[in-house]
Amino acid sequence: MSSFLEHGYGDRVHLLDDVHLATLLARVSSPAVDHAALPALVRDVYATLLDCAFSLALPRTTVRVPTRMVEQQPAAGIWEGEVLDPATRVVVVDVVRGGIIPSQVAFERLTRVLTPGNVRLDHLTMSRLADDQGRVSGVDLNGSKVGGSSEGAVLLIPDPMGATGATTLRVIDHYRENFGAPSAVLLVPMIATPEYLARIQGVEGALVVCGRLDRGLSSADVLATPPGTHWERERGLDEHGYIVPGAGGVGEVLNNAWC
Repeated sequence: MSSFLEHGYGDRVHLLDDVHLATLLARVSSPAVDHAALPALVRDVYATLLDCAFSLALPRTTVRVPTRMVEQQPAAGIWEGEVLDPATRVVVVDVVRGGIIPSQVAFERLTRVLTPGNVRLDHLTMSRLADDQGRVSGVDLNGSKVGGSSEGAVLLIPDPMGATGATTLRVIDHYRENFGAPSAVLLVPMIATPEYLARIQGVEGALVVCGRLDRGLSSADVLATPPGTHWERERGLDEHGYIVPGAGGVGEVLNNAWC
């Protein structure tokens, strides 16, 4: 199990403290890394994040599993222990902007440890709305491919950048209003801001597992304190709603949108 940073954001927020993950995220954020190299890095980041998130959030059960040694040792050749409950239903949400790779990684990893028929991958086409000054003013949900009900399932949203939180809230509302209430909501951003964490506070049943907290626009005295100590004074968003230091348009780089 990975270690976690101490913070003041409450017990539903888990910020990983992992030097390998931090190294990967530093590369993800670097302008020297282009769209050819970025997908593999994002996959590596999410392999770590999701394994931790699954261990923290998914239901467990105790099993007895005959091993290959059971023929030679009928009694001792059976392993007994706790595993992820294979009966758990999970709906993975791909936010078609920057979340295509994270959601695919989640879908593949879950189908290897849960009953494959209980894991679904949905797709929502979403984009930011901006005002005349370029500030984020909302989110446009302009298309979706949803396979069915989310009632009683774990709703997993591995959208990579937890900036304003507007996209996350729009996704959760869309499912609750149209497809049934999930049993839990698991949010797995690579990088998140204090503003994002504040905005999702009111989401019932939500758990956040995050690779890096960015609060680079906070004052020096706030940055000298543990995260969340002065939550109301922490800032990670610029005037346009982008994360600082952040990674600067991960979705655009992944899709080579400026070609």
